[in-house]
Amino acid sequence: GAGGATSLYVSEMVTSRALVERTPVSMRLVEHDPDESPRSVQLYGVDPATVGAAVRMLVEEDRADHVDLNFGCPVPKVTRKGGGAALPWKLELFRSIVAAAVREASPARVPVTVKMRVGIDDGHQTFLEAGRVAEGEGAAAVALHARTAAQAYSGQADWRRIAELKQAVTSIPVLGNGDIWSAEDAVAMVSQTGCDGVVVGRGCLGRPWLFTDLAAAFAGSRARVEPSLAEVAQVLRRHAEYLAEFHEDEGKGCRDIRKHIPWYLKGFAVGGRLRQQLGLVDSLAALDDLIATLDLSQPWPREAADGQRGRAGSPRQVALPDGWLRSRELDESHRRAIAEAELSVSGG
Repeated sequence: GAGGATSLYVSEMVTSRALVERTPVSMRLVEHDPDESPRSVQLYGVDPATVGAAVRMLVEEDRADHVDLNFGCPVPKVTRKGGGAALPWKLELFRSIVAAAVREASPARVPVTVKMRVGIDDGHQTFLEAGRVAEGEGAAAVALHARTAAQAYSGQADWRRIAELKQAVTSIPVLGNGDIWSAEDAVAMVSQTGCDGVVVGRGCLGRPWLFTDLAAAFAGSRARVEPSLAEVAQVLRRHAEYLAEFHEDEGKGCRDIRKHIPWYLKGFAVGGRLRQQLGLVDSLAALDDLIATLDLSQPWPREAADGQRGRAGSPRQVALPDGWLRSRELDESHRRAIAEAELSVSGG
């Protein structure tokens, strides 16, 4: 947020049902280090009872200080069953899920926030009603990714939508999300839309110091972190080590770091052959050997390092349950689709 710029880091998306069933992977995703505060957990869910049960568990077992409900996922396997960004179209279902989460979280004074998209596509926008419903049901804040599900991550986020939501939702903070690749972008979003703060997703990929830049920018400083390739390589190496620790498996950690490497190296001069080898790295020793061959004296490549990170994809027709758009009410066949959508989709 702006002003006293408080910041918050939210976990990877965890499926409510997987959490209620205590699957090993979901239990690891909600683990926090003792010094992490506040502990934020992001939940995905499509069924009010299951989401309620997941929040109750987080609260009763003191596993979270904040719960974020994600209704922004545009992935076909999720929307095809009516989940993610498709869900707020069924407004009463959306209302019941937010209400269930708030009901279970409020005795412990744990705030619940809601993240969503503009809608399914331009003809089926849901963000204004969903924002007002979330506000009415006691959400502590709403965040809007200013794209539709049909846009996925392609094209440009339409920040005007964030300004519209800010006009519609008046009693709780409205946060903006979409195309924040630098601290300057964040400051621009706040000044153009009047939003109360920003949410960064793909912008921090390969660039964890973006948050330091954001804090500086909101405090009015022009100072920015501009690491040399040597410093970037150090962070990349530590990231790989953390992944190996998290998975308790060096090979798995190294497979996991591969996709991050191009994001870390964005803008730096690194030959194609070397990039290719880095993309196949299978041990920390191999990573060290390859890092040693980089020209580490390169300074931060300013402009070249900014911009799109992660796959942009292309606009598409959103996969939905049959007849989903016919009405905003949930019929029996949709209830069945939604029940199936509660199956495991953690980490999306």
